[in-house]
Amino acid sequence: MSSKRRTFPLRATTRPATGTVVAVTGGARGIGRAIAERLVRAGARVAVGDIDRDAIARAGVELAPAVAFELDVTDPASFATFLDSVESALGPIDVLINNAGIMPVGRFTEESDAITRRILDINVYGVMLGTKLALPHMLRCGHGQIINIASLAGENPTPGMASYCASKQAVLGFTEAMRLEYRDSGVCFSAVLPTFTRTELIAGTRAPLGLLAEPDDVAAAVAALIARPRRRVTVTRAAAVLATFNKLTPRPLGEHIARRLGVHNTFIDGVDHGARRVYDDRLRQH
Repeated sequence: MSSKRRTFPLRATTRPATGTVVAVTGGARGIGRAIAERLVRAGARVAVGDIDRDAIARAGVELAPAVAFELDVTDPASFATFLDSVESALGPIDVLINNAGIMPVGRFTEESDAITRRILDINVYGVMLGTKLALPHMLRCGHGQIINIASLAGENPTPGMASYCASKQAVLGFTEAMRLEYRDSGVCFSAVLPTFTRTELIAGTRAPLGLLAEPDDVAAAVAALIARPRRRVTVTRAAAVLATFNKLTPRPLGEHIARRLGVHNTFIDGVDHGARRVYDDRLRQH
């Protein structure tokens, strides 16, 4: 894979984040919060949305001058209200970052139907819904940007994450189709593919050596995409190199290496479910 990426035709020049109105879903914790914090420091006008009422209330105080609103990305009325609230508070949205997502782990046959549906509703439908609601205004303005937080799991299927991998593969396909469909509209579409990131999503697991990112690594990649849009970016660089190597090697060899690194066991037998209890309980509550 070449390190050089072709930029979007209508947004090839660098644009600072200062004054840009950015809406971040799933912004009360983890990667979403790190994105909001970095963009606030860069001078962007930031709004975060999250389904967790208590967490979003804290974020509204701690992320000031960012604004915060409740948001259920699976509910069209909630998402529409969120976007209207952002525009009322900050002005027309320049960038929508579809970050909200969940990652239950374990064997697929042990995953309840309710959790499978929730993964798809949040990770896939939420991305599509946000895009469908925000895009018309961007098209009327002739500019805008939609950044979808996907995952390397969308390109590198991992045991113990079947539904999650499927959802992130869907996000990648959707983002690419939208990029092609609206390539001459002035609206850019980008996908971010983080490796294992040190948030509560990987609580109770042990990331293989060299495959762990910090939330701010992802936030830095998002800030760079706003300044200079690209089709796709992988976080971290080391993970990108390993992913590229995996694509170029014969499948049996790639799978052998993944097993030796422990990837195939990380989200099945290698899970400390006690350490994940708080996260798993919250998924069931919301």
